[in-house]
Amino acid sequence: MLTLKWIPDITRVPFEIQRVSASTINRMQMYYGSKLFKSQKLSYHRVRAAVPLPDLKADDFSHPLDRQNTMLLRAIPGLNELGKLLLGPVAEQVMLLENIGTSLLVSEEQLPELHNLLLEAAKILNLEAPELYIRQNPVPNAYTLAMNGRKPFIVLHTGLVELLTPAEIQAVIAHELGHLKCDHGIWLTFANIVAVGAYSLPGLGVIIAQTLEEQIMRWLRAAELTCDRAALLVTQDPKVVVSVLMKLSGGSPSLAKQLNVDAFLKQAHSYDKASSSPLGWYLRNAQTRQLSHPLPVLRAREIDSWAKSSEYQNLISRATIFNAEKVG
Repeated sequence: MLTLKWIPDITRVPFEIQRVSASTINRMQMYYGSKLFKSQKLSYHRVRAAVPLPDLKADDFSHPLDRQNTMLLRAIPGLNELGKLLLGPVAEQVMLLENIGTSLLVSEEQLPELHNLLLEAAKILNLEAPELYIRQNPVPNAYTLAMNGRKPFIVLHTGLVELLTPAEIQAVIAHELGHLKCDHGIWLTFANIVAVGAYSLPGLGVIIAQTLEEQIMRWLRAAELTCDRAALLVTQDPKVVVSVLMKLSGGSPSLAKQLNVDAFLKQAHSYDKASSSPLGWYLRNAQTRQLSHPLPVLRAREIDSWAKSSEYQNLISRATIFNAEKVG
């Protein structure tokens, strides 16, 4: 178990909070100070308590590219019907039984600390907690499945759990919750098989697949940027989110103590500079076109930038004031 130092840091609340009354500030100190005190008994920690976001909506944090590409997908005639055709009840049942039969269902009785991370993240995002499964797999990965008429579920690989700290694991859980908050779930479930399934159709199927594949990959990359924002809204510390991306790029348990988030962010900015020329721009697009996720360095830069934005700061400020006044 880690030896932790608990430091209530009310001074780090955004600048906008300074405009509220002194009584509200006092209630904030009482509320968040008491939450930190109670949380010391847990095996995971925060330097300061995360602010719940009771009125959070998907549009509050969705990335502009996500909104744009979602609209483009919805405009494709027959896409929903094609997805339902390829992802019928048999396919859904196969995926469900595969996870129940080969994974551990996290609960109050099974891996309760991970269960607490899930419940806390869902509460912060104002979302009903889905089921969470842990699957034996050395490849660090996580994914979300949402099926018709059934509670969605998240799957974490053991390789991911071994690689990350508890705070970073919660960031990954929050990222997956972001897919559900933004109604990505059904899209994610069949988007991963639409192109493959369409290739199996004769004649026109190949043309459909080639058209859909690029658009779906573009949408998936944009959706990941939105869900990184959901991770930040739960951790409320950009370095935690960036650290996850850094470890997924080249981390291991034995190297964890030597990794440097600031150096990784510097690397992200150097990538921008290296790809700023016309040739660099072309190679960068060729490099990412077939990927389901943006490059980790680009995701790190995006989340670092959003953490400094007025959009993010105002969300946290609004929620902080709301929760403080609720206590009073």
